[in-house]
Amino acid sequence: MISEPIFLVGAERSGTTVLRLMLTHHPQIAWCQEFEYAVDRVADDGNFPNLEEYYEWLETNRVFQATGFAIDPSLNYPELVNSFLEQQRDRQNQQIIGATLHRHYERLVKIWPNARFIHLIRDGRDVANSCIGMGWAGNVWTGVERWLVAEQLWGRLKGLLSASRYFEVTYEQLISDPEATLTSICNFIGLPYNQAMLSYPQTTTYEFPDPKFIQQWRSKLSEHEIQLVESRIGQMLTERGYELSLLPSLKVPPMMELKLKLQDKWERFQFRLRRYGLPLFVSDYLSRRFGRKEWQKQIKLQLNAIDKKYLK
Repeated sequence: MISEPIFLVGAERSGTTVLRLMLTHHPQIAWCQEFEYAVDRVADDGNFPNLEEYYEWLETNRVFQATGFAIDPSLNYPELVNSFLEQQRDRQNQQIIGATLHRHYERLVKIWPNARFIHLIRDGRDVANSCIGMGWAGNVWTGVERWLVAEQLWGRLKGLLSASRYFEVTYEQLISDPEATLTSICNFIGLPYNQAMLSYPQTTTYEFPDPKFIQQWRSKLSEHEIQLVESRIGQMLTERGYELSLLPSLKVPPMMELKLKLQDKWERFQFRLRRYGLPLFVSDYLSRRFGRKEWQKQIKLQLNAIDKKYLK
């Protein structure tokens, strides 16, 4: 087993992809992106999944299928998911191996008790707005949910770790001063900073860090939307060093919250309908509700093929 893998954790749309690209361009670091398939099927009490059921689940997991990792049926569950890290490390012939996760990362310590963590946080108001663009939410009230859950989870996990096992960094720091921030991250990992970490625009579609991506919420969100987000996470924002707007505080009564949730469902419904088309959309619903496993698998693979065009 790998004794001390490095895991990059934080909410989706927080800049984890950019930081992951920087890390993978270090000549001594290998990385697995979107490693949630290693923990999604682990129970909250730490029980590992049935292996046969896990193999079957991986057959339609879009991210895992893109890795090309081999499954060794002789391994138990911890050994199997550890082998995925080993395969990536050996494939890239690097010294350090890490992976990115956005959910359930507290379960990692059940498999790797000495794992180390890099926690990346971005202003939750920017994350909420970005989640709408991804089709994950219909408004900022629900769009901030992923940030909220991720930060609450990190708070619980952080309390279980010694100070030497985690490093916290903000997206805003990374974008404003990438070289200094990456130097600090490398010091935590135990490697020297390498200028190649900022060469990723030469080999990817991602551009060099631009401070214009900081505090976009000020121009992209309406005053009402800012108030909605701050009504949910205002205290958490200030605890993490983010200044609140000077707008009056907003109370969200039950009827307003119900309206926001209904709007969210409608917008997400419309998004999926546009992306997949009516026939596949209906087939997906029917296969999950009434279909057999083989039909569900067929539909899932079709959805994956479409998602692959949009998701990086």
